[in-house]
Amino acid sequence: MSDSLLIPCPHCNGLNRIPGERLSDHPKCGRCKAEVLLSKPFELKQGDYASQIKGDLPLLVDVWAEWCGPCKSFAPVFEQAAGQLAGKCRLAKLDSEANQQLSAQLGIRSIPSLILFKNGREVARQSGAFPLPQLMSWLRSQGI
Repeated sequence: MSDSLLIPCPHCNGLNRIPGERLSDHPKCGRCKAEVLLSKPFELKQGDYASQIKGDLPLLVDVWAEWCGPCKSFAPVFEQAAGQLAGKCRLAKLDSEANQQLSAQLGIRSIPSLILFKNGREVARQSGAFPLPQLMSWLRSQGI
C-alpha cells in the first residue's frame, strides 16, 4: 500500500488526501465532488495560485496570452502532455493578460513560459514553445 498524497482540486481548491494506488481511479473531490486529476490542463487564476501550488503532485504552469502566436502553437503540445502525465503531474494554463498581477509576481518576462512547482516552491522554469518529446525530456530531467 502506498502513501496518500495531498492534491488540490482544480475546481474548488480544496485539498484532497488520495491514496497513491488510487490516482488512476479518477478520484473525486471531497468538497465539490468534481474530478481531482484531469487529463487536460486547467485554468489557473490569481485567486487559485496559492492553493494550487500546494500538494504532493508537481504542478506545471504554462504562462500564455491570446495574442501570442508561439503560445497558440504550443497549446496542443501542452494538452497532449496533460494526457500523458495524468496522475504524475498536474498541468495548468495561466493567461498572463487576465492575471497581470500574478504574472508580475512570478517575474514573467517572456511567453510562453513554463514554471514547475513542487511542494509549493518553484523548482524549474523554461521559456519558449517546443515539441512534445522535448517537453517530456525536460520534465524527466526534473524528476517527473
